[in-house]
Amino acid sequence: MPLSLTDLRGLTRLGFDATVGVTDLVEQMHCTIGDVAAPLGRPRSKRTRGITGFVYRTIRGTTRLVSRSVDASLRLLEPPAKEASVSPMREAALAAINGVWGDHLDASGNPLAIPMSLRVEGRRIDLTADGLKAALPAVTGRIAVLVHGLGMNDLQWQRDGHHHGAMLARELGYTALVLHYNSGLHISDNGERFAALLEALIALWPRPVEELVLVGHSMGALVARSACHVAETRSLAWRRRLTKLVSLSAPHHGAVLERGGHLLDTVLELSPYVAPFTRLGNARSAGITDLRYGNVRRSDWHGRHPHDQAHDDRTPTPLPAGVRVYLLAATTAEHPRGLRHTIIGDGLVTLASAWGEHRDPAFALNVPPSHKGLITRAGHWDLLNRREAADALRRWLA
Repeated sequence: MPLSLTDLRGLTRLGFDATVGVTDLVEQMHCTIGDVAAPLGRPRSKRTRGITGFVYRTIRGTTRLVSRSVDASLRLLEPPAKEASVSPMREAALAAINGVWGDHLDASGNPLAIPMSLRVEGRRIDLTADGLKAALPAVTGRIAVLVHGLGMNDLQWQRDGHHHGAMLARELGYTALVLHYNSGLHISDNGERFAALLEALIALWPRPVEELVLVGHSMGALVARSACHVAETRSLAWRRRLTKLVSLSAPHHGAVLERGGHLLDTVLELSPYVAPFTRLGNARSAGITDLRYGNVRRSDWHGRHPHDQAHDDRTPTPLPAGVRVYLLAATTAEHPRGLRHTIIGDGLVTLASAWGEHRDPAFALNVPPSHKGLITRAGHWDLLNRREAADALRRWLA
């Protein structure tokens, strides 16, 4: 996997940040043992004092000083900025890192943080009149934008020789674009950025836009819904062009795996001797924690730490009015029945969550049965290339 000096600088910074984090963890463990804490309860203190505290402060200070020195040295050696050659392995690794720590990368200015962009075949589109003409010499009045899921990138829509976007362009006359974004950020943050990006795209499109369609896989569908919410509150022009929204196995009401991770963190915090290790779990990104219950708007998390959402207290966000919404789900079971089908679903998302079903009517998405689909014997990522998924897109978007 080819690494540039910029990549190396970003990985080095991330490594130094991790060293500081591990130092904090060890110091908290040191405090707990030194205090002879009870087996249950919270640690009485998190910082040591005296010579011991001085040692830990020195380690942290030295680590930060070395980090800044190495960063400055590598920055001087970097060649002038230019778009890197497309390497699927590098793009996949970068997307995975952003999925897990993307909010930290963005907040700390780490060069590994993925900036949001629209892409074609792995190349970023410069959103100017000339940039659009260079990237898309022949466009139609029908636009389809595909939005990938957590820890993924735009190139991964290509799976086992199939690409939904290429199929939509070839068979249905769409101009297909793919969104590339930092999936570790809050879904609402990405929704706001995506909404602004679509507004610029529609304003620059070289011919009248007859139809705009959004296709989101997993988290991508939640980012699309968030962008729709932003567009409605800000009266953005592209919202009036939006005709259809397709969701491929999206956790509209959250994912069991993230709720399980939160439960594990809660259990670990019961004892001061293992509570420091929750730091490792809490390092996961805001994008991941948004998947606990399916947060799509800023008010769902604003004013508290991402890990503090103990129950589903979201503000109900209805589907965009006047837009035909289609929900495709998957199940690993051979037949749509039984515990495996109900509880496991596609391995990451349950059928109820993918279909937007909820016991509280305020949260239920209320999509008619004719706009829902189910693929059996399929996992979460199989919806990117299964024939049944392509057939559903043809049927719904024709």
